[in-house]
Amino acid sequence: MKDLTITSKIVSEHDAYKPYHGLTMPIITGVTYTFDDTDDGREKHLAFGGETGPEKEGYIYSRCASPTVVELEKRIAILEGGEVAVGYASGMGAVCSTVLTFIKCGDHLLTDKAMYSGTFDLMTHKLPDFGVEVEKVDMRDLEAVKAALRPDTAMVYCETITNPTMRVADIEEIAKAAHVKNPKCLVVVDNTFATPLLYHPLDHGADIVIESATKYINGHSDVLAGFAISDAKKAWKLNDCGRKYTTGAVLAPQEAYMVNRGMKTMPVRFAKHCENAMKIAQWMEESGLFKRVYYPGLASHPDHEVAVKELNGGFGGMIAFEPMSFDIAKNMLDNLKLVNLAVSLGDVESLIEHPASMTHSVLNEEELAEAGLTKELVRFSVGIEDADDLIADLKQAVEKAMADCK
Repeated sequence: MKDLTITSKIVSEHDAYKPYHGLTMPIITGVTYTFDDTDDGREKHLAFGGETGPEKEGYIYSRCASPTVVELEKRIAILEGGEVAVGYASGMGAVCSTVLTFIKCGDHLLTDKAMYSGTFDLMTHKLPDFGVEVEKVDMRDLEAVKAALRPDTAMVYCETITNPTMRVADIEEIAKAAHVKNPKCLVVVDNTFATPLLYHPLDHGADIVIESATKYINGHSDVLAGFAISDAKKAWKLNDCGRKYTTGAVLAPQEAYMVNRGMKTMPVRFAKHCENAMKIAQWMEESGLFKRVYYPGLASHPDHEVAVKELNGGFGGMIAFEPMSFDIAKNMLDNLKLVNLAVSLGDVESLIEHPASMTHSVLNEEELAEAGLTKELVRFSVGIEDADDLIADLKQAVEKAMADCK
């Protein structure tokens, strides 16, 4: 696997802290900021009204911008290879703000059949109420994508690695097709599973990339945060319309500080996530204890060639798998001792859950089938514990389950 590195511009702190000579980013909790005089206040408000952001240094109100959040946004933009990042109070805050900023009544939005349940719920059960036509295809089928694209397709939305089915689509080819059909079509990619250490969607034709920083970027299950990253003009709209007025999903200074701290160890943590996941996926496939194992690093994965082409030498820390039956899956989950039965992902500690009854319970049976999400499917966020210990725990739990379910 290639080295996973973060530029020193992110790890080292900025000059902004030198007046205090502090090594770490300060937490500035102020909500409102004083002006030198009325002209100063007027000029700062006018500056924030420009479509590329403020030209005059200074702050007005923390729903618009705040120092601690802005410093983190600078680092996230560097990490993702974009011009500007906009921070949100959660990953779903970033998703909703992005979609609601750029989509309007009458638009056509093309998305994947498989995706995170919160995004699915927004696309399926809310956007149609606003008069948006949402169409779903299997994004791995490029011909189906091309056939579904229209001159009025306003947005294509997909995930680098789908949650929880672990599908991998060719984002570069999807972006090319979308922009040929409609140059103004926005290609939006949720990069949470891959992270910017494995993939930069903006370098491969995407217009906006979304990250749930709650997951691998922070890495410790103690912060909710999300980001949308793009060019300066789109990012201004994401802030001014999406964050400031439409959702109000503002990232708080304390959370920004925590994400910044977690991000410094991200390359070390994520390399271990990838290493452990590969070792465990290989064991699972060879053990004969499981019906199917879905991990893009396995040669048996149907999208393995795309994953090799697309990702930076690693395949992430997420595994999906199917035990021999639903009863065995349920029994297995109830008998794990080291692996934590919990939703979310990207934590240093291993987390495991049953999507059909937990994270993706919002999907009905038809929608689950359409997404390729079986009743047996289990989602496993592999932590950084000793891989052999994790394998031993999985082995004892599934063997006990198989014995109990005879």
